[in-house]
Amino acid sequence: MRERRNVGLFLGMLGNILFIGFAAVCMIYYATFSSSVFTKLLEGLAYTLEIGGFMVLAYSDYLLCVSTRMRRLMKISFALYILFEAIMMILELNSASFDFYAPYSLKLAVFHSLVSAGVCFAFLQADPDSKKYEYLVIMCIGIIFIGMLGSIMHIRIYFSILINAIAFTVLFGGIRYLLGKEEMEIDCHGDKATVSEYNSDFFKDK
Repeated sequence: MRERRNVGLFLGMLGNILFIGFAAVCMIYYATFSSSVFTKLLEGLAYTLEIGGFMVLAYSDYLLCVSTRMRRLMKISFALYILFEAIMMILELNSASFDFYAPYSLKLAVFHSLVSAGVCFAFLQADPDSKKYEYLVIMCIGIIFIGMLGSIMHIRIYFSILINAIAFTVLFGGIRYLLGKEEMEIDCHGDKATVSEYNSDFFKDK
């Protein structure tokens, strides 16, 4: 089960790297938009990265769900985050088809960042007793809030998606690093439960 957990964490990082690629392609796409073959190729690449990232993250969440003990809030939040980001990416690439979608909206950027920060905070449940991990989560939440600056600088919502992906890449990379250094612990099915990890009433599964 620990191997599944480790693969799940790696895929979580990889999926977000694909999302970084998606946002980078969007940046080029909107800067060079035309009816040319190049634009069509960029659009195809964006969809490929989007679908690939979604599939990788979905499998990552599955592996984390089946391998780790408890942590229900973290697992559900991560699943909803994957769905949320997929919807945002679809809307971004098809923005001309949806009248309600405002890609430059400050409210949309704030909402996107708040939801993402909430999901990132839920990951604190992985090991709420590790101070270094707590600092990592706080740092990643800070990175996520930088995404709101995109609308202030009049950049489309893909900027917020990019910042989110960077934050979660750092989060998953940091978790893998801290686990390797034995400075945090995420116990798996088959392990002896670490009772101290569930002392917090806030993170206790009902």
